[in-house]
Amino acid sequence: MRPRSAHQGGPAGAGPGTGDRGRQPVEAGAADLRTDRRRHRVARAGCAAVVTAELSRLDRSLYVIRNGQGVAMTTDEAQARQAQVLTAVPALRPDSLGDNEFRQEHGVSYAYHAGAMANGIASARMVVALARAGYLASYGAAGVVPAKIEEALSTIRREAPGKPFACNLIHSPSEPALEKAIVDACLRHDVRCVEASAFLDLTPQVVRYRLKGLTAAGPRHKVIAKVSRGEVAEHFLRPAPDRLIRTLLDAGEITPEQAELGRRFPMADDITAEADSGGHTDNRPLVVLLPELIALRDRVHRELGYSKAVRIGAAGGIGTPAAAAAAFTLGASYVVTGSVNQASVEADQSEAAKRLLASAGVADVEMAPSADMFEMGVHVQVLKRGTMFAGRAKRLYETYRGYDGLDSLPAAERAELEKRIFQRPLEDVWTDCVRFFTERDPDQIARAADNPKRRMALVFRWYLGLSSGWSIGGVEERAGDYQIWCGPAMGAFNTWVTGTHLAAPANRHVAEIAAQLMHGAAVTARVGQLRLAGVRLPATAASYVPSPLSGGAR
Repeated sequence: MRPRSAHQGGPAGAGPGTGDRGRQPVEAGAADLRTDRRRHRVARAGCAAVVTAELSRLDRSLYVIRNGQGVAMTTDEAQARQAQVLTAVPALRPDSLGDNEFRQEHGVSYAYHAGAMANGIASARMVVALARAGYLASYGAAGVVPAKIEEALSTIRREAPGKPFACNLIHSPSEPALEKAIVDACLRHDVRCVEASAFLDLTPQVVRYRLKGLTAAGPRHKVIAKVSRGEVAEHFLRPAPDRLIRTLLDAGEITPEQAELGRRFPMADDITAEADSGGHTDNRPLVVLLPELIALRDRVHRELGYSKAVRIGAAGGIGTPAAAAAAFTLGASYVVTGSVNQASVEADQSEAAKRLLASAGVADVEMAPSADMFEMGVHVQVLKRGTMFAGRAKRLYETYRGYDGLDSLPAAERAELEKRIFQRPLEDVWTDCVRFFTERDPDQIARAADNPKRRMALVFRWYLGLSSGWSIGGVEERAGDYQIWCGPAMGAFNTWVTGTHLAAPANRHVAEIAAQLMHGAAVTARVGQLRLAGVRLPATAASYVPSPLSGGAR
């Protein structure tokens, strides 16, 4: 339905709405409403409940009308026909937000993606719950040993048969064997979508996954690339480079037909603009990053003449309906959540960590060195409330930068590290590293044999790697060392749900979180449309507050 302006007649052909230009009050039954020129203001909080109820009827058009009693708001079309329509907004259901092509191609009901959280925090249980409810979700395969990835993918296939889902493929420059293992598992289990994250450039493994799914009809293997820089996005907006295609073809990993098709299709179907998120992030503001990537997408699309444009989604800071609605307004094809799901019932995270997350504010986050890209100086965003991990991780990186190896450490420095951070001798830590990498990636030990700096990095990564495991396992004696990946969206979510049933982690089911965010985003978008038309609403009506939703939100 086309919205009517304040100068248009109502459905029954009422005359133009000239308004009351002298700020004259107009009684409107239960609500006292005023008009100021072409603006319509709800002046008394008593009508907020009525306005909220009308705003929430998302499957109906909404009318602001003037009738014999004054100015009112209604979704009753018959009532609107008997009055002068000052403005109107069409129906706006949660499942109509975003890009319909995203919903169709991924086989989901909503333009919503629950992004991966490493070490299996985005668990098989979480993926199953969201898949059953019509949402796309990624299994958090990063940092998980291959056997457990196999088990998780089998569980998802068994418990959500035929439902779409994704598996995280994280760039692992220090452990390329893991990247290959994830792709191998996805191919064996016929996983049709991967969420490629933390990539700085294309690698043979992500190209292998994409090209092995290419047919003349198009890609069978979908790639959602999560990026925070235009130069990285461009790698995924363009076809795979010839050098990687030739390498895979020479190795017999792809067929000549797949090699030829690989030059016609972009590397990704979707690119997620990752703004100020938990974990790996450049802390970019979404209002800058998203339009930049959309403009880049349009330029590359015009240059290469693809039959379909790559979709651009939004991640980082999506923790409230207002944030989701803002992302859709900026042009996002879909929204991605992460931090807010980590405190959910289905997240493979300890109850102790969930309590810390549920008490976090928007400023309770900090950057710290990452385990997987430690030597490169890459950082991740973590929770700082209730844990000393960030400060200790920074100290390890400064030590790594300052010394050539463990044997170069001053005795006092070594003793302090062993007492305060590792809580054990460094030689024992190295023994654990040998045992761990022998199972996971033996090449890591071989590369450190004659390289003291490399050996020191592996020992320091022992702490960085285990710290997230201590959090997941709820190890009480290491509570001060919990590494909990988290962005400011977590604090925003906590503020939004204060005083509601979602304040308690025990009530935070991922499918209901998704439903509340999308329902609230639709309400918020409607409020925005009304504001643009000059309608002023009570604050309590204009902000969507979560309440138990019917219709199987869980």
